[in-house]
Amino acid sequence: MFAILLTDNMDPFYQNISSFPTVFFTFFLLIVVLYWLVAILGFVEIDALDFDLPEADVDLDSGLTNANVLAGLMLRFGLQGVPVTIILSFVTLFGWFICYYTVHFLFGIVPDGLLTYLAGLPVLVGSLYFAVMITALLIKPIRPLFRRATQQTVKRVLGQTAIVRTSRVDNSFGEAVLEDGGAGLIFKVRTIGDTKFEKGDRVVLLEHDKEKNIYKVISEDEFTGN
Repeated sequence: MFAILLTDNMDPFYQNISSFPTVFFTFFLLIVVLYWLVAILGFVEIDALDFDLPEADVDLDSGLTNANVLAGLMLRFGLQGVPVTIILSFVTLFGWFICYYTVHFLFGIVPDGLLTYLAGLPVLVGSLYFAVMITALLIKPIRPLFRRATQQTVKRVLGQTAIVRTSRVDNSFGEAVLEDGGAGLIFKVRTIGDTKFEKGDRVVLLEHDKEKNIYKVISEDEFTGN
Protein backbone atom coordinates (compact mmCIF):
# COMPACT_ATOMS: atom_id res chain seq x y z
CA MET A 1 0.00 0.00 0.00
CA PHE A 2 2.74 2.42 0.97
CA ALA A 3 4.98 1.30 -1.91
CA ILE A 4 3.32 3.88 -4.16
CA LEU A 5 4.94 6.61 -2.05
CA LEU A 6 8.35 5.44 -3.30
CA THR A 7 7.55 5.32 -7.01
CA ASP A 8 8.78 7.81 -9.58
CA ASN A 9 5.20 8.96 -10.13
CA MET A 10 5.34 10.64 -6.73
CA ASP A 11 8.34 12.81 -7.62
CA PRO A 12 6.24 15.81 -8.77
CA PHE A 13 4.30 15.63 -5.51
CA TYR A 14 7.44 15.62 -3.39
CA GLN A 15 8.89 18.45 -5.47
CA ASN A 16 5.79 20.58 -4.96
CA ILE A 17 5.53 20.08 -1.20
CA SER A 18 9.23 20.74 -0.65
CA SER A 19 9.54 23.85 -2.81
CA PHE A 20 8.54 27.43 -2.13
CA PRO A 21 5.86 28.45 -1.26
CA THR A 22 4.23 25.09 -0.40
CA VAL A 23 7.15 24.11 1.83
CA PHE A 24 6.04 26.80 4.29
CA PHE A 25 2.74 25.01 4.92
CA THR A 26 4.36 21.57 4.64
CA PHE A 27 6.65 22.44 7.55
CA PHE A 28 3.80 23.61 9.79
CA LEU A 29 1.60 20.69 8.73
CA LEU A 30 4.29 18.28 9.91
CA ILE A 31 4.51 20.21 13.17
CA VAL A 32 0.73 20.00 13.61
CA VAL A 33 0.66 16.25 12.93
CA LEU A 34 3.57 15.67 15.31
CA TYR A 35 1.91 17.82 17.95
CA TRP A 36 -1.35 15.85 17.81
CA LEU A 37 0.53 12.54 17.95
CA VAL A 38 2.50 13.65 20.99
CA ALA A 39 -0.64 15.10 22.61
CA ILE A 40 -2.54 11.84 22.11
CA LEU A 41 0.30 10.00 23.85
CA GLY A 42 -0.02 12.40 26.78
CA PHE A 43 3.37 14.12 26.62
CA VAL A 44 1.86 17.57 26.08
CA GLU A 45 -1.56 19.01 26.79
CA ILE A 46 -3.98 18.85 23.87
CA ASP A 47 -4.87 22.52 24.31
CA ALA A 48 -1.39 23.66 25.31
CA LEU A 49 -1.51 26.47 22.74
CA ASP A 50 -4.83 27.85 23.92
CA PHE A 51 -5.14 31.30 25.39
CA ASP A 52 -8.13 33.37 26.41
CA LEU A 53 -9.68 35.76 23.91
CA PRO A 54 -11.99 38.57 24.97
CA GLU A 55 -15.54 38.30 23.67
CA ALA A 56 -15.71 41.85 22.33
CA ASP A 57 -14.05 42.87 19.10
CA VAL A 58 -10.66 44.55 19.27
CA ASP A 59 -9.79 47.80 17.55
CA LEU A 60 -6.36 47.06 16.12
CA ASP A 61 -5.83 50.69 15.14
CA SER A 62 -6.10 51.94 18.69
CA GLY A 63 -3.72 49.39 20.16
CA LEU A 64 -4.28 46.15 21.97
CA THR A 65 -4.84 46.28 25.68
CA ASN A 66 -6.67 43.05 26.45
CA ALA A 67 -4.90 40.69 24.06
CA ASN A 68 -1.68 40.39 22.18
CA VAL A 69 -1.37 40.98 18.44
CA LEU A 70 -2.16 37.37 17.53
CA ALA A 71 -5.27 37.32 19.69
CA GLY A 72 -6.41 40.61 18.18
CA LEU A 73 -6.00 39.32 14.65
CA MET A 74 -7.84 36.12 15.48
CA LEU A 75 -10.74 38.15 16.84
CA ARG A 76 -10.77 40.36 13.76
CA PHE A 77 -11.10 37.34 11.47
CA GLY A 78 -13.62 35.54 13.69
CA LEU A 79 -11.25 32.88 14.94
CA GLN A 80 -12.50 32.59 18.51
CA GLY A 81 -14.75 30.38 20.57
CA VAL A 82 -12.98 27.18 19.49
CA PRO A 83 -9.73 25.73 20.90
CA VAL A 84 -6.73 27.45 19.32
CA THR A 85 -5.11 24.12 18.50
CA ILE A 86 -8.08 23.21 16.31
CA ILE A 87 -8.03 26.61 14.60
CA LEU A 88 -4.31 26.45 13.82
CA SER A 89 -4.68 22.88 12.57
CA PHE A 90 -7.47 23.87 10.17
CA VAL A 91 -5.63 26.95 8.91
CA THR A 92 -2.49 24.92 8.27
CA LEU A 93 -4.36 22.11 6.53
CA PHE A 94 -6.46 24.35 4.29
CA GLY A 95 -3.47 26.58 3.54
CA TRP A 96 -1.46 23.54 2.48
CA PHE A 97 -4.17 22.29 0.10
CA ILE A 98 -4.74 25.71 -1.48
CA CYS A 99 -1.05 26.42 -1.89
CA TYR A 100 -0.26 22.94 -3.19
CA TYR A 101 -2.89 22.92 -5.91
CA THR A 102 -2.11 26.50 -6.92
CA VAL A 103 1.52 25.55 -7.42
CA HIS A 104 0.56 22.28 -9.11
CA PHE A 105 -1.65 23.87 -11.77
CA LEU A 106 -0.05 27.28 -12.30
CA PHE A 107 3.66 27.11 -11.57
CA GLY A 108 4.41 25.01 -14.62
CA ILE A 109 4.44 28.24 -16.66
CA VAL A 110 6.67 30.11 -14.19
CA PRO A 111 10.41 29.94 -14.99
CA ASP A 112 12.70 28.62 -12.30
CA GLY A 113 14.83 30.99 -10.29
CA LEU A 114 13.94 34.39 -8.89
CA LEU A 115 10.55 34.49 -10.62
CA THR A 116 9.50 31.42 -8.66
CA TYR A 117 9.98 33.29 -5.39
CA LEU A 118 8.38 36.47 -6.72
CA ALA A 119 5.32 34.52 -7.82
CA GLY A 120 5.35 32.35 -4.73
CA LEU A 121 5.09 35.17 -2.20
CA PRO A 122 1.58 36.34 -3.23
CA VAL A 123 0.52 32.68 -3.47
CA LEU A 124 1.73 32.13 0.09
CA VAL A 125 -0.09 35.19 1.42
CA GLY A 126 -3.23 34.42 -0.58
CA SER A 127 -3.30 30.80 0.57
CA LEU A 128 -2.98 31.87 4.19
CA TYR A 129 -5.75 34.45 3.81
CA PHE A 130 -8.21 32.05 2.19
CA ALA A 131 -7.33 29.34 4.71
CA VAL A 132 -8.21 31.74 7.52
CA MET A 133 -11.49 32.68 5.82
CA ILE A 134 -12.47 29.03 5.29
CA THR A 135 -11.60 28.19 8.88
CA ALA A 136 -13.65 31.13 10.18
CA LEU A 137 -16.67 29.99 8.16
CA LEU A 138 -16.22 26.41 9.32
CA ILE A 139 -16.03 27.15 13.05
CA LYS A 140 -18.78 29.80 13.13
CA PRO A 141 -21.72 27.37 13.36
CA ILE A 142 -19.99 25.13 15.91
CA ARG A 143 -18.80 27.92 18.21
CA PRO A 144 -21.98 27.94 20.36
CA LEU A 145 -21.72 24.17 20.72
CA PHE A 146 -18.30 24.50 22.37
CA ARG A 147 -19.60 27.18 24.72
CA ARG A 148 -22.68 25.22 25.82
CA ALA A 149 -20.74 21.98 26.04
CA THR A 150 -18.17 23.61 28.32
CA GLN A 151 -20.85 25.03 30.64
CA GLN A 152 -22.73 21.76 30.86
CA THR A 153 -19.55 19.73 31.33
CA VAL A 154 -18.34 21.87 34.24
CA LYS A 155 -21.57 21.29 36.17
CA ARG A 156 -21.50 17.58 35.48
CA VAL A 157 -17.88 16.68 36.23
CA LEU A 158 -17.10 18.62 39.39
CA GLY A 159 -16.58 16.11 42.19
CA GLN A 160 -15.94 13.27 39.75
CA THR A 161 -12.81 11.09 39.73
CA ALA A 162 -10.45 11.27 36.77
CA ILE A 163 -7.23 9.47 35.86
CA VAL A 164 -3.99 11.37 35.20
CA ARG A 165 -3.03 10.83 31.53
CA THR A 166 0.12 12.94 31.27
CA SER A 167 3.52 12.05 32.69
CA ARG A 168 2.81 14.33 35.64
CA VAL A 169 0.33 16.79 37.07
CA ASP A 170 1.50 19.75 39.11
CA ASN A 171 0.51 23.40 39.54
CA SER A 172 1.63 24.32 36.02
CA PHE A 173 1.06 21.24 33.84
CA GLY A 174 -1.11 18.19 33.43
CA GLU A 175 -4.18 16.53 31.99
CA ALA A 176 -6.59 13.92 33.29
CA VAL A 177 -9.21 11.79 31.56
CA LEU A 178 -12.67 11.17 32.94
CA GLU A 179 -14.36 7.99 31.77
CA ASP A 180 -17.84 8.79 30.46
CA GLY A 181 -18.77 5.48 28.89
CA GLY A 182 -17.31 6.55 25.56
CA ALA A 183 -13.92 7.84 24.46
CA GLY A 184 -13.48 9.70 27.74
CA LEU A 185 -13.28 13.42 28.52
CA ILE A 186 -9.85 15.04 28.70
CA PHE A 187 -9.36 18.03 31.01
CA LYS A 188 -6.48 20.36 31.71
CA VAL A 189 -5.84 20.01 35.45
CA ARG A 190 -3.64 21.64 38.07
CA THR A 191 -2.77 20.74 41.64
CA ILE A 192 -3.15 22.94 44.69
CA GLY A 193 0.17 24.05 46.14
CA ASP A 194 3.20 21.85 45.54
CA THR A 195 1.30 18.58 45.27
CA LYS A 196 2.27 16.38 42.34
CA PHE A 197 0.64 13.38 40.70
CA GLU A 198 1.92 10.82 38.22
CA LYS A 199 0.36 9.08 35.25
CA GLY A 200 -2.37 6.69 36.37
CA ASP A 201 -3.11 8.44 39.68
CA ARG A 202 -6.75 9.00 40.59
CA VAL A 203 -7.71 12.62 41.20
CA VAL A 204 -10.96 14.45 41.87
CA LEU A 205 -12.01 17.52 39.87
CA LEU A 206 -12.58 19.97 42.69
CA GLU A 207 -12.84 23.44 41.18
CA HIS A 208 -13.06 25.00 37.70
CA ASP A 209 -11.12 28.13 36.73
CA LYS A 210 -13.25 29.68 33.97
CA GLU A 211 -10.65 32.21 32.84
CA LYS A 212 -7.93 29.62 32.30
CA ASN A 213 -10.33 26.72 31.62
CA ILE A 214 -8.49 24.45 34.03
CA TYR A 215 -9.61 22.22 36.90
CA LYS A 216 -8.02 22.19 40.33
CA VAL A 217 -7.64 18.62 41.56
CA ILE A 218 -6.85 16.74 44.73
CA SER A 219 -6.20 13.05 45.28
CA GLU A 220 -9.17 10.72 45.53
CA ASP A 221 -8.02 9.59 48.98
CA GLU A 222 -7.89 13.16 50.23
CA PHE A 223 -11.34 13.87 48.82
CA THR A 224 -12.90 10.81 50.48
CA GLY A 225 -10.97 11.36 53.72
CA ASN A 226 -9.05 8.08 53.57
